[in-house]
Amino acid sequence: MSSIDIIFHEYNDFAFRKKGQDGFMLKAAFCDDDMAVLSGLKNMLVEYCAEHNQEIECSAFCSSLELLAEVEKGMRYDILFLDIILPNENGINIAKEIRQYDRVVKIVFLTSSTEFAVQSYTVGAYFYQMKPIMREDFFKLMNSLVSKCQKEQQQSLIMHCKNGVIRINLDRLEYCEVIGRALMFYMEDGKVLEGVGSIGKLCGQLSQYENFVRPHRSFLINMEYIQKISHKAITMENLAQIPIPHGKCSEIKNLYLEYVFDRKQVFIS
Repeated sequence: MSSIDIIFHEYNDFAFRKKGQDGFMLKAAFCDDDMAVLSGLKNMLVEYCAEHNQEIECSAFCSSLELLAEVEKGMRYDILFLDIILPNENGINIAKEIRQYDRVVKIVFLTSSTEFAVQSYTVGAYFYQMKPIMREDFFKLMNSLVSKCQKEQQQSLIMHCKNGVIRINLDRLEYCEVIGRALMFYMEDGKVLEGVGSIGKLCGQLSQYENFVRPHRSFLINMEYIQKISHKAITMENLAQIPIPHGKCSEIKNLYLEYVFDRKQVFIS
């Protein structure tokens, strides 16, 4: 069994990693004012990583203020175990503040009371776990969380926007357009999401997905949503017109036809 490197900075800021065979990495955080609970969670996570060949980076906080400070500075977690009863604070309220910055993180509430069970789901909680959490229950919960995160990461894109962080389902992304310094994401349901970044970098991130192509320096399109290709423009299913640079029509048509044939879709010439 491979070893696990544990790096202690302070007790409320530790990190441990185990490289998984698929290179998949998660970021998790624990927040509880009981040091014994944090220690127990840490030990179970170390065991989980070792047994499942999973790589996880994790930080632990005994103060909700420290957790919020990290989130406000831009730190993003895939999984958060959050105590509901904290000194002078309610975990539900902490979660509401976190949701202003991050609507993606899977929040697992830890509590010794069922009092807030209903409220927990108003902030998009993934699970409501009673204390003390047993090793078997922790492992089952982690299996569910890891599986969910893997699936979402493989089929989605994390985007920083004005309202925090949004996870975009790539299957529902029709096309992306750069306008000035903004990246506009046009979704299947008609929503338009605004983010920041380079369209060139975005193309690199999506290069593993064969359905995305860049027909124009300002556009990245999902070929699943192409309705028609003419000499001057690509018509998307939402009727948007994507310009085609002079002399590039044949190249784009060939890319599209190759994609269609690979997918074994019916094509009538």
